[in-house]
Amino acid sequence: QVRLVESGGGLVQAGGSLRLSCAASGIILSRTAVRWYRQAPGNQREWVATVIVTGSANYADSVKGRFTISRDNAKNTVYLQMNSLKPEDTGVYRCTTPDNSWGQGTQVTVSS
Repeated sequence: QVRLVESGGGLVQAGGSLRLSCAASGIILSRTAVRWYRQAPGNQREWVATVIVTGSANYADSVKGRFTISRDNAKNTVYLQMNSLKPEDTGVYRCTTPDNSWGQGTQVTVSS
């Protein structure tokens, strides 16, 4: 059974940084793509970033240059380093794998 657990969210001022983690069990993250999504209240879910098996990454235009997705194979964990945070980055961030497994999410709140 696949289990994804996100952590690292919190309240931060605009311009600050957070690092989110997506720890997995029941699946080897180095053998699959992992995506981060976010959803703000009243908004649709928005794709943020993807890391694929080769380690290559893709980003939404809204976060490109500020966010970095990475993977620690030894820890079976994917990270999302978020720098230069903006109030519009506020939302619940969740990681997912292609088998449609999702974590419970971690709240990120960026104050202006």
